[in-house]
Amino acid sequence: MDRLHVATLNILNLADRWPERLPLILADMSALQPDLLGLQEVVYVMQQDRIIGAAGEGNYRAVRGWAGRPEYGNSILVREGLAVTAVDRLDLGLNRAAHRLVVTLPGGARVLIAVTHLHHLVPDDGTRDDQVGQLLAWLEQVPLADAEAQIVVGDFNVRPTEATYGRMTAVGFWSAFARANGREPDVTWPSGLQAPAMDTDGDPGCLDYIWVRGRARVVDAGLAFDRPDPEDETLFPSDHLGISAHLEVG
Repeated sequence: MDRLHVATLNILNLADRWPERLPLILADMSALQPDLLGLQEVVYVMQQDRIIGAAGEGNYRAVRGWAGRPEYGNSILVREGLAVTAVDRLDLGLNRAAHRLVVTLPGGARVLIAVTHLHHLVPDDGTRDDQVGQLLAWLEQVPLADAEAQIVVGDFNVRPTEATYGRMTAVGFWSAFARANGREPDVTWPSGLQAPAMDTDGDPGCLDYIWVRGRARVVDAGLAFDRPDPEDETLFPSDHLGISAHLEVG
């Protein structure tokens, strides 16, 4: 069995106290050091993903998939030593996208990892469901015979009670957090961050996931990037909490 540590975080672009939030993200990244980290709302021209990848002892490659405009989108940080192939991107409409790659683990297992950030307007459940339908059809192009497991991470803007959550489980995906803990976290948004321009549209809930299917099992999973500044309880790494999971693959 290959061991794999995966995490995800919506970093909230450069808004809402970014200069104050960045040191918190770097401190948690230095401690976490996952093998794969999916990031959403990355401003590429600010090198946000590469700065995050430079925190701690590990060396990371950033694989980007723009969304809406070429200087902005999602990113997958891949720890040194994992071979990357089959990079591809999918446009989901409404300035949303997903991108994927296949990594080969030290023991030889191959894993597809994809990251996405779905449409955010609260009433538009049907739009998110359509985007997940596109995403799943696209993932079917990489058979499980070519990758022992498929992992999809990101900010889905979907609660566990919504039909789109059920669409993921219906095709064999399971949530790493729920599998490890018996249920999803009550809240991954909002984190507790307070800022003048912060988004307040919608009720608090679980919106962020690490989805897994194939020859993999979860060892443990929990929240990540969830610690406030010790001197300011209104300052968090982002307006979202991250998710982290240790998996065994093969």
